[in-house]
Amino acid sequence: MLELDKVSKVYKTGAFGGNKLVAVNNVSFSLEEGEVASLIGESGSGKSTIGKMILRLISIDSGTIKYNGKNIDTLKGNDLKEYYRNVQGVFQDPFSSYNPIFKADRIFRIIREEFFPDIDQKEWQKKLEKALYDVGLNPGDVLNKFPHQLSGGQLQRFLIARALLLDVDFLVADEIISMLDASTRIDVLNLLGELKKKGLSVLFITHDLSLGYYISEKAIILYRGCVLESGVTDKIFKNPLHPYTRMLMASVPRLDKKWEKVELELKAKQTGTENKCVYYDRCPFKNKDSGCNNPQMVEAEEEHYVACCHYGEV
Repeated sequence: MLELDKVSKVYKTGAFGGNKLVAVNNVSFSLEEGEVASLIGESGSGKSTIGKMILRLISIDSGTIKYNGKNIDTLKGNDLKEYYRNVQGVFQDPFSSYNPIFKADRIFRIIREEFFPDIDQKEWQKKLEKALYDVGLNPGDVLNKFPHQLSGGQLQRFLIARALLLDVDFLVADEIISMLDASTRIDVLNLLGELKKKGLSVLFITHDLSLGYYISEKAIILYRGCVLESGVTDKIFKNPLHPYTRMLMASVPRLDKKWEKVELELKAKQTGTENKCVYYDRCPFKNKDSGCNNPQMVEAEEEHYVACCHYGEV
């Protein structure tokens, strides 16, 4: 359904754009119909950038993104509208998705005007109310309200309801439950699970390992814009091969014992050269004469890939 092939994004930085920041570097992965994949990584790893490129909110510098075999970068006019009819996104900060001078439910009127112009008011109202109930909202409490009159969680659920109205095939879910309370989180996750049974594919972007494990059958571990490990979720969580993935797993708090000693500095600056492994500065094996320069993804076991030449070492 969706395929990323060596996708990269580079930003120019500095007063005159003389420096470059590689946000995403040669990322490749794919999702099939009805599949949920978790894109996991710390802040600044490039997760949201990938989501925005899939939604064509920002341009791709190199590589291709294909949806049902079509390069999305070439879509225009009705083809692009049809793409957005099937592919939608919900992001972490719902407030940036609303114009404060308009009522929040204006997003539903736009959906109706663009995609359901022939539907009558009674049928539309029934469809809208069902979408709101599905995300745990009472239409009488939230419709005709301005954004500042609703909580962040309510605004977030508005955006999820928008995707439900369109009956999308692919959803980019970027930290969509981070602003929801615990009881609503599981409801939204279970809702995604029900939609998955109907064929919905989801790219679930998160830094929360437990959520990634709960919702997805495929996991992609991202660090500094590079995929370090990917494959079946169970295999990655039960047998992490890359040192970074192991560090993430060790960082999860446990109630049965004290935290193990883990790497505390999560934002170490990159000091290596372009030829070195992106994880070189933090790798416990970096002092070995391993020739571990720019490691490529290899299949360590069936449906389990890792970009590390030390993955077999403890």
